[in-house]
Amino acid sequence: MWSSGRRVLQDLLSPAAVRSLSLTPAQNTVVVERWWQVPLSKVGSPPRLHPRRHRVYKLVEDTSKAPKEKMELILTQTVPKLGGRGDTVFVQKSVGRNKLLPQGLAAYPSPDNKQMFEEELRVCTAQLSFLFFSRLHITKQSLAIYHHHHLFCHLQLLKEGKPEDRVQTRTGQMTVEFLKHSQLKINKMPSEEFKLTKEVVCRQFLKKLGVVVPPHALSLPFEPIKDVGDYWCEVMVNGINTVRVPMSLVPYEDPSLKYRQELKRQKQQQEAAPTSEVADEDEALVKAVSDAAVETEAGKDSVSEAASAAEETASSRQTTQDTTSPPSDSPKKD
Repeated sequence: MWSSGRRVLQDLLSPAAVRSLSLTPAQNTVVVERWWQVPLSKVGSPPRLHPRRHRVYKLVEDTSKAPKEKMELILTQTVPKLGGRGDTVFVQKSVGRNKLLPQGLAAYPSPDNKQMFEEELRVCTAQLSFLFFSRLHITKQSLAIYHHHHLFCHLQLLKEGKPEDRVQTRTGQMTVEFLKHSQLKINKMPSEEFKLTKEVVCRQFLKKLGVVVPPHALSLPFEPIKDVGDYWCEVMVNGINTVRVPMSLVPYEDPSLKYRQELKRQKQQQEAAPTSEVADEDEALVKAVSDAAVETEAGKDSVSEAASAAEETASSRQTTQDTTSPPSDSPKKD
């Protein structure tokens, strides 16, 4: 009896089996407002809510349907299709939290980080500006040494990782991809003194493709080029990547209206020439058929004339025989 009573107490005191539920709240937020406004209450007293009317709400905004905000980051290294070191980019939160931040490719835009990258950009710009304005006051040899030294310092600011690693900037990557799918077409001037040199090719790059190529970054197979044909040239981008661009030297074409009208007229004549030849062939074929039909009719007429002539000859012979036949030897009857 004691054991049965103990089991009854254990069953009463043991907690009932409850189905496990997730206690994590939903991450969505819904903004609502009351359909009926709550009247103002006296100072110090709680508002008086109607049991049903003040529990009716209308939807104002559902944040789950709203566009997601992007994360602002500062790149510490060159990332393809995003930017280079020091660029401020806006990416999806999943990309920033799962890729850029864990791999050290970006940092949060805190005031300290912004100040550090701004100082780095300022130093780099100052060095390049000093290099540009110093070209008027230094010799050619010292300019080459100074240019090489400060250009190396400038590239050091754009490098990531080890000092010996050289990484192309985002603008340089875009320029390389553009040049890989480009082709340069140059018109040869009618002058006999025309020569295709590096300076001419650089001007054509800017005019035809919109790319600024300095002469020292361009290399030709041989110089100067005088004959019409297909060639190639190599362009070095930021001293890192070299791209081979196809180049064609074609005869000069006058862009004036009169010249274009003359070309159009010649093209129309060339297109009309095959049509006229086909028409002439059709006319000759029709004429040959008609001539054959005429000859056939003429042959039929001649055959009929010959047959009629033969009949006439035969009838005339029969008549002649009848008139010239001898008298009969049989005696006449009295």
